[in-house]
Amino acid sequence: MTDRNVLGGELEPCGTDPMTGFYRDGCCSSGPDDFGSHTVCAVVTAEFLAHQQRIGNDLSTPRPEWHFPGLRPGDRWCVVAVRWLQAYQDGAAAPVVLASTHARALEVIPLEALRQHSVDVPPDLATLQ
Repeated sequence: MTDRNVLGGELEPCGTDPMTGFYRDGCCSSGPDDFGSHTVCAVVTAEFLAHQQRIGNDLSTPRPEWHFPGLRPGDRWCVVAVRWLQAYQDGAAAPVVLASTHARALEVIPLEALRQHSVDVPPDLATLQ
């Protein structure tokens, strides 16, 4: 069975630099062992990272034992759905790549909230310069 995104299409890759995903495969794939639901493909911002740190979810500090490089603004990362929703409710939501956000995120986040923060980001960020 193919993983689906929140728009009903095939789940597209989120990011490979750094390598993201619960399974570290570049996609926000989810399965029964992903209790946190790492399903939202976010383009993290300084505001989002600061918010996450304030609520006890430090996404900036590298944690090699978890194959976690630490994030910088502009990184694409599969974030936990409830953490993104918390940031959204607090006015600090990160932009979201809908085609790369797993449909399981809809169990926690209304599609309209995701749409409000949707952004199309090219795979090669150098094209933005």
